[in-house]
Amino acid sequence: MDSCIYENGKIFTADKDNLYGEAMFVEDGLIRKVGTAEEVEEMAPAGCGRVDLGGRRVIPGFVDAHMHPVMLADFSRQISALPPKIHSIEELVEAVREKRQEQGPDKWIQGWGYDEGKFAERRSITRWDLDRGCSDAPVSVIRTCGHIRCVNSRALELAGIDRNTPDPDGGEIERDENGEPTGVLKENARNLVLPFMPVPDRQEKVENLTELGRLLTSQGIVAVTDMGNLDSGDNYPLYQEAAKKGFLQEVGVYYMWDFFMDDPDFSIPRERFDRRQQIFVCGLKLIGDGSVSGRTAWMAEPYLGTDSCGISVCSDRQMETAIRFCKENRCQLSMHAMGGRAIERVVDRAAKEEKWNDGPEPYVRVEHITDPSADSVWKAARKGIGFVTQPIFLYAEIESYLNNLGPAWMKRCYPVRDLLDSQVKLCFSTDAPATSWAVPSDPFPNLKGAVTRRAWDGTDCGQEQAVDIETAIILYTKEAARMAGFDRLGQLREGYKADFLLLDRDILEIPAEEIDQVQVEQTYIGGQCAYQRS
Repeated sequence: MDSCIYENGKIFTADKDNLYGEAMFVEDGLIRKVGTAEEVEEMAPAGCGRVDLGGRRVIPGFVDAHMHPVMLADFSRQISALPPKIHSIEELVEAVREKRQEQGPDKWIQGWGYDEGKFAERRSITRWDLDRGCSDAPVSVIRTCGHIRCVNSRALELAGIDRNTPDPDGGEIERDENGEPTGVLKENARNLVLPFMPVPDRQEKVENLTELGRLLTSQGIVAVTDMGNLDSGDNYPLYQEAAKKGFLQEVGVYYMWDFFMDDPDFSIPRERFDRRQQIFVCGLKLIGDGSVSGRTAWMAEPYLGTDSCGISVCSDRQMETAIRFCKENRCQLSMHAMGGRAIERVVDRAAKEEKWNDGPEPYVRVEHITDPSADSVWKAARKGIGFVTQPIFLYAEIESYLNNLGPAWMKRCYPVRDLLDSQVKLCFSTDAPATSWAVPSDPFPNLKGAVTRRAWDGTDCGQEQAVDIETAIILYTKEAARMAGFDRLGQLREGYKADFLLLDRDILEIPAEEIDQVQVEQTYIGGQCAYQRS
């Protein structure tokens, strides 16, 4: 029997019935007791192992309840269009030019993460910019939000997109004043080039994912959800293979319904829904609208200086068939909804249903929640609909929010304090890599944004919606685990898995402005040290 006392620590449990402790007894990977040194000594057997925590702060392992790990892992091989690597369109053009010289003609050049608000030129890239970097091979760069793609003229030619190509349902081919495509493909239009793009082979995906797992462990992330691909690939077996190679995180997988709804043979084996496994399936994912930074989130009022309220990208048929599938399979439905109208649509429809799944997790969860109405918040609280939000968005993308919404509206966005006061089921996540930050999965800038309600440049993002650091950690651990239904994760309490972190400084005591400087000293998963900062 493997047993150990972890003593002389400052333990924050995220368990509101027993929020702090100084020692913890772990046996066979499970926590048996958290409390005072005396309480733990009374329970632990004689001769068990001991670890001196050295007076350091201990918190539960982070659970990122909304990210895209396979995409993030694959992006590691592409051009990163974000600071500190890229600060301008000219630097991006040069990076494309260098990639072309490195790999030769005809091969696709891919990049990710561009944000016009962070470019020195303060505008979006176009096909003509990318053509200056490379004109004899196709180029594609995904915007940081993941909902917009910019391609060069060669890529448009390969996909057969010209001035006569109609916009697809739920998408837009951006055009200049002469009607020519600019290369910017919004929402569903971004998928028009997918059939012509290379797909990493299976072995490469598994290797990339395994490497990403090591980064996540160093960041204290012990569990993640995979919120779907931009293609019909099945990520579930990729995680199984990566786990055999050392990927340690627990994973809840969602299938993007857009790519499966018309397949009459699509089904999910029942055993995949077993949350006692390291890799399990949570349910389905839908996209209801776009992004604020791309002016495609479906808002209740027009964007600043325009008459556009954004785009609704989900048909009634998509929503109804997804609900039917989830009810039949007793699994969870997730829907991306940033704007008030998109949130209202999914909450109103979900509120007509009773909880259809078996576990404690919400039957419906809504992603991002930028600008919800009071009515949507009330209905979600009453029906137990979950809200998943990302403080990092305002923190990292403040330039776009100010440009598209203005300061007053921006400060009303992501009303975390109001949501908590309304008793909505709420948690934090990053949406990495759809995050305008150099290391998008890093939890600490995300926590800093929630606690300070200031952007990276110091801009006030609405102080009345700030939360204290204890609440922020709970939303990133306990509540995030509950949102996706992870088994016995997110809290340091009796019967829960011994997944916890030792930090290099006391995150509960340092000034809030220093939270992004915190680093993980050690990550324990199942009571075993999985990461040690050298």
